Amino acid sequence: FETAKRQAAISSEQTDVTLPGYAPSPGRLHLTTLTLRKICRIFYGMGFDILESPEIESDNYNFEMLNMPPHHPARDMWDTFYLTESVLLRTHTSPGQIHAMLPKAPEPLRVVLPGRVYRYEAVTARSEFMFYQVEGLAVGTNITLAHLKGLLENFARRMFGPKQRIRLRGSSFPFTEPSVEVDMDCIL
Repeated sequence: FETAKRQAAISSEQTDVTLPGYAPSPGRLHLTTLTLRKICRIFYGMGFDILESPEIESDNYNFEMLNMPPHHPARDMWDTFYLTESVLLRTHTSPGQIHAMLPKAPEPLRVVLPGRVYRYEAVTARSEFMFYQVEGLAVGTNITLAHLKGLLENFARRMFGPKQRIRLRGSSFPFTEPSVEVDMDCIL
């Protein structure tokens, strides 16, 4: 009985090496990638082009052409990774605005600029030296803050659910005028 039991166990545990193997698992996209793609799909559905611009930029594109000369206060907000004296890792996705506007000018433009940005900061539980930013730009005639509010409400509802509400608060940023911040009600 012991011999028969042992033979049965050996037979049941044998692997037929001539059979095809298991297909490898293809993996999944990272949550950040999925979120960025969803954001871009929403804006694309609202008529925006999607533009990915270079992560390595010249000082000219990252600051100067955005109206931030060497002593502009907005430059103090970012600790920049300079690769050479005039080449850097972009501190925001705004240089993409220049890349988008130069070939289109003076035509109207609606573009979203997603991507990684870099700032020389201490890594903490709250911040990293690299993070993702998504920025939109609409250039045309008769565009108002009311259009921006409607666009952001539409985005919030498509991204987080049909009952989402937002509010715009006047704010002050040294590089935009007028400036607003957007709050959304809690989704939990």
